[in-house]
Amino acid sequence: MTAIRTLAAAALLLLSAVFGAVRAQEPAKQHRIAVVTPAGPVADISDTGVREWPAFYEELRRLGDIEGQNLTVDRYSGQGRPAGYPDLARQVVSQSPDAIVAVTDAIARAVRAATGSIPIVWIGGDPIQFGFAKSLARPGGNITGVTVFAGPEIFGKRLQILKEAVPSVSKVAFLTIGTSQDLDQILREAAGKLEISVIDMALQEATPIELQRVFAEIAQDRPDAVIVNSIGDLLASRQLIVELVNKNRLPAIYPWREYAEAGGLMAYATDLGELGRRMADDVHTILNGAMPGDIPIYLPTKYEFVINLKAAKALGLSIPPGLLATANDVIE
Repeated sequence: MTAIRTLAAAALLLLSAVFGAVRAQEPAKQHRIAVVTPAGPVADISDTGVREWPAFYEELRRLGDIEGQNLTVDRYSGQGRPAGYPDLARQVVSQSPDAIVAVTDAIARAVRAATGSIPIVWIGGDPIQFGFAKSLARPGGNITGVTVFAGPEIFGKRLQILKEAVPSVSKVAFLTIGTSQDLDQILREAAGKLEISVIDMALQEATPIELQRVFAEIAQDRPDAVIVNSIGDLLASRQLIVELVNKNRLPAIYPWREYAEAGGLMAYATDLGELGRRMADDVHTILNGAMPGDIPIYLPTKYEFVINLKAAKALGLSIPPGLLATANDVIE
């Protein structure tokens, strides 16, 4: 009897070992995500792109979602042409990814119109205004993500910084894409408090030809400075934008530090690296079964102010010591 029990125990141990080995050999569950940006080459949606992407992929790897192993990433760009976003969104949805990362409100609108079921992780403006979410805490539906909208105060803050750096500024050109009556009113009200008038530089699309056309036209209006909108379509063209601004010898304040690193005078906005990590957290949570409508939308609270002294010198500007002291980073 003892021998039988011993044999039975040995058999159980053997079976356990066999099943354990089989489980160990089972491949990790494969996931596919799509990342859709409004402009720029798809190669930029990588570890070598602007800070949001290295941070995004690093955080995914930290969480165990590793491209080339258990994760496939399909990358798409709208090439700066909004008219093509709906077709691009339908193309993305037709591949049935497990989640779609939509960069900017325009891309998110197009993707959401194409699918009501595939989870969307978006980064953009005011999610309530654009109908993406019922609330920040519980967005509902198939979308969540990160908002960079800091309220109308952000425009006042950027204009105030610009006025401190260049007290003589009285006319500012606002570079953006398309038109928005609400945004235009917010900006003009903020500018009016500082006795600054605003000229619209509204691009139809974020392409080099369109940028050069608009800058050629705005030169005739002779603005004192430029303020660049934080819309993601423009970020991919930051080098050309900075070159055109500097060519016209105009001081400018930009939304992201990447503009200052490209030679722009000043930048004030949130940290794109932090936002990229938050987007990755949302993607990971969704891939592990969470519903996007149950994931709170992240509202950043940390802002960074960057000054490029080399750009200031080229413009013949002397940044006031008090303003310089408030910068988080100074490029020399």
